[in-house]
Amino acid sequence: MNIAITGGGTGGHLAIAKALGEAFQSLGVKTIYIGSTKGQDREWFANSNIFQKRYFLSSTGVVDKKGLGKLKAIGQILASAKEAATYLDGCEAVVSVGGFSAAPASFAALAKGKPLFIHEQNAHIGRLNRLLKPFAKDFFSSFFPPYYPYPVASQYYQNRRVRKELKTIIFLGGSQGAKQINDLALKWAKELNRAGIHIIHQTGKQDYKRVKEAYEKVEVEAEVFDFSFDLPSKIVRADLAVARSGAGTLWELATNLLPALYLPYPYAANDHQRKNAQFLVQYSASVLYQNQPIQEILTLNLQKMSENLLPLSKPKGAKRIAQKILSSL
Repeated sequence: MNIAITGGGTGGHLAIAKALGEAFQSLGVKTIYIGSTKGQDREWFANSNIFQKRYFLSSTGVVDKKGLGKLKAIGQILASAKEAATYLDGCEAVVSVGGFSAAPASFAALAKGKPLFIHEQNAHIGRLNRLLKPFAKDFFSSFFPPYYPYPVASQYYQNRRVRKELKTIIFLGGSQGAKQINDLALKWAKELNRAGIHIIHQTGKQDYKRVKEAYEKVEVEAEVFDFSFDLPSKIVRADLAVARSGAGTLWELATNLLPALYLPYPYAANDHQRKNAQFLVQYSASVLYQNQPIQEILTLNLQKMSENLLPLSKPKGAKRIAQKILSSL
């Protein structure tokens, strides 16, 4: 059996493609990947051994285009869909993980009568997924019923624990950094230090030197780094996270039962990061940053927040989705 996985453009979509590819591989199912020459698709999968074959088509986003640019982008997607159709002959189904990279192969699947399955990352359904959802054989989401587990690395579930008191805080600026989070960490550094709270801080590469020197200037010892492949082990040590609310990060923290103070990226499409965070806030499992003073953060009931994450923390998200797809064919 062969399955085509399509979509990407950004790391969030590509992480899902990778997780699903590995899940199918573990079940003895061969996969191909169809992405775009734009975005990060080649960087992730050009030399990947997860997929039997990898194709990168000329496609681009439509949403950010206007006038003739939009028409040109649509024409390019249609031409690429025709090319994608030639790669689907030996495939029993197509799985879309969203992003503009998914458009050609998704439309090709519908044109050829191949079952289309969709994974939606966020609490706000993307435009392409919303367009294709009525035609899909199944739709997988961690934010909408029946709430499939989000594909995250296994160590987040294996090392999960209910937090009870704030001994260690982790600031997650992401690999690219988030100045808002970095500045908040520095603003709170002295108070956290006085309270005996250990600071772990991912700054991103561009802001590392500034942040590192700022901690040294105020004589606060902190575990500061720009990027780490060992990030999961740092996250599981923490009792509270301060982070953006992209779906991948949010579900990694939630699966580990780690309460978080979320600072949504303000320019995310359709404000989806805020909607992601609000999903957890409604269960009193996390908090949205609204300029609260640090004293309010230090008195959060972490145990209650952590316990409220228990019903949402589930293992083997990618494998469950892969098994459901295979059972539907």
